[in-house]
Amino acid sequence: MTLYDVPAPAKINLFLHVVGRRDDGYHLLQTAFRFIDLCDTLHFDRRSDGRIVCEGSQPGLAHEDDLVVRAARALQSATGTSFGAQIRYQKIIPSGGGLGGGSSDAASTLLALNRLWQTGLDRRALMALALPLGADVPVFIYGQPAFAQGVGEQLSPLSLPQRFYVVIQPSEPVPTAGIFSAPELTRNTPSIIMSVFVDWQRVHAQGIGVLAGGTNSGSSSGTSSSPYFGRNDLEPVVCSRFARVRETALWLKRQGIHARMTGSGGCFFIECATLEQARLCQQEIIVKMPGSENGQTAMVENTWACPGLLDHPLRHWIRS
Repeated sequence: MTLYDVPAPAKINLFLHVVGRRDDGYHLLQTAFRFIDLCDTLHFDRRSDGRIVCEGSQPGLAHEDDLVVRAARALQSATGTSFGAQIRYQKIIPSGGGLGGGSSDAASTLLALNRLWQTGLDRRALMALALPLGADVPVFIYGQPAFAQGVGEQLSPLSLPQRFYVVIQPSEPVPTAGIFSAPELTRNTPSIIMSVFVDWQRVHAQGIGVLAGGTNSGSSSGTSSSPYFGRNDLEPVVCSRFARVRETALWLKRQGIHARMTGSGGCFFIECATLEQARLCQQEIIVKMPGSENGQTAMVENTWACPGLLDHPLRHWIRS
């Protein structure tokens, strides 16, 4: 049995507030997750010998450290299945970009192998397996846009308007662990209740519109200079420590384009009302963005224009 062309979509954090820190060192967050149509692709063949064989891991990443392998092993251990899997995947989502690529790959592995092995776990059981793999993994099993609290595991469904995004990848990956351990990280942002974000979304639903010329008709929570709710508390830390990320942020600001960093960085996103606007904005960035000069590395590695997803493409593969 096989499952080919299984998607693993990226996520963006529409805002990300660090509201505290537990005694065990884990940070308490509030964030809004949205999936976007920028996907890795995985292929699975069922094996009868119980072995997990994975092709396509990141260079320098040990087989047993790959989240895809760890997810497969976790499902094997939890269910006692005698099956194994031959897994291949192609990476599109950049590592160290704050887009949740590794977490999404792990979640799609759990969803696909639960079906391929006919292990029959429901959503709650798979989310419990997902959390030890990483704080972002459960939301991909949850399968819909979500308001997240705790370490990211307390999820409530969000209804979000259709939006389109330009994603910008600076030519510098950002390791998550170093950002959360930074002494200068803000860890006391006041908590909000979900309805505050929901009400803000409703009020601003008609106002968003990033244009190719860099203007924006949206307004932010408490300021007219940004079309986004709240902020990403990790962005100042990342920009202070990673030159290419900082240069990208400053260049976008100089163009009058409102962008926000997602997750722990270093990718930025720009929210648009239509796919045409997103593509025009992407083209403007490609044309104007400084390239490599005098042997220097280019500031930006890649850009994409893609829709936001209303649901995870595999949401209905499991029972709720």
